[in-house]
Amino acid sequence: MKQFIAILLCSVLSFSVCYAKDNKKKKETVKFFVEAMHCNDCIKKIEKNIAFERGVTDLQCDLETHIATVTYRADKTTVDKLVEAFRKIKMDAVEVKDEAAEEKK
Repeated sequence: MKQFIAILLCSVLSFSVCYAKDNKKKKETVKFFVEAMHCNDCIKKIEKNIAFERGVTDLQCDLETHIATVTYRADKTTVDKLVEAFRKIKMDAVEVKDEAAEEKK
């Protein structure tokens, strides 16, 4: 009986640790309107700087719409920190709220 309880306890604890690790690596995606994004050099500037910010895992820029889509690890950075990173390269970034996602909440 003691062995069964020990095995059960170990399996529950290992599941909890695995779940906690997965939860910390939660990725979120945010879209920013960047008015100063006018050309390919602007995109290169963004990619060269924002892509290497802590926690950023993916970055896509659309020149036509002036939208930069950033995927990041929520445990490593925040939207405010990303906005500040844009400011450092002299570009104002305004978060674009996705209305469909807001309605689901």
